[in-house]
Amino acid sequence: MTDIKIKVRNTRPEDIPELIALQARVYPGIPPWSRRKLREQLEVFPQGQIVAEGENGLVGCASSLIVLWDDWSESHSWKEITGAGTFDNHNPLGRTLYGAEVFVDPNLQGQGIGHFLYEGRRKLCRAMNLKRIIACGRLPGYRAYAHDMSAEFYAQKVVWGDLVDPVLSFQIKEGFSYCGVIENYIPEDLDSHGYASLIVWLNPEYHPERPVTIPEHIAL
Repeated sequence: MTDIKIKVRNTRPEDIPELIALQARVYPGIPPWSRRKLREQLEVFPQGQIVAEGENGLVGCASSLIVLWDDWSESHSWKEITGAGTFDNHNPLGRTLYGAEVFVDPNLQGQGIGHFLYEGRRKLCRAMNLKRIIACGRLPGYRAYAHDMSAEFYAQKVVWGDLVDPVLSFQIKEGFSYCGVIENYIPEDLDSHGYASLIVWLNPEYHPERPVTIPEHIAL
C-alpha cells in the first residue's frame, strides 16, 4: 500500500483541467477527454465520478454510470455503452454500476491508489443498493502473447495464475470475477488488440425488494 496520504472524494468541476492533464500522462498516445465530456459526466451522474487526491493534487480517477445490464450484456463497445464518454446511456432505473474508466498517475502505480478507487466504487454500490459492478478491463499484457494464443485463452491463464496481466490480475485481487472476453471493445487499444475482459463484483448487501437510492452525498 502507498505511504502517501490519499483522500477519495467525488469529482468537482474545478478538477477538470487537472484530470485532463493526468489522463494525458497516463495515456500519452490517446487523446484525453474533453472539458465538455467531463462536464457532461458530472451533470449526468455526479455521484459516480470519483478522484483520488494526494498531498500535491489528483493522483487517480474512476468514472461510472448506471445501466440496465440486459440492454448491453450480449455485446458492446466502450464507445457504445458510455455514449462516447458523454454517459448519455446512464439510466437510474438500472441495478448495475458500470465502470467506464479508472486511471492512476503513472509515477504512483502499484502503491494502492487503484485499490482506494475500487473501494470507493464498492461503497457507492452498497450505498445506492445496486446489485453489482460490471466493467470491461483492458488486457495490456496480451500483446506479447497474441501470436501464440487467443485473447480468451490468455485471460483464462491469467485467472489460473499462469500469467500476470497488469489490469486483470489486479481486478481479480480486488474481488472481481472473470466472465469472458469482449472483442472490439476499444479497437484502438493496440496492446489489448481491441479485447477486454468482462468482470463483475456482486454487492453482498444488495436487497432486491429495496429501491435504488441516489443520495446527494455518499461518504467515500
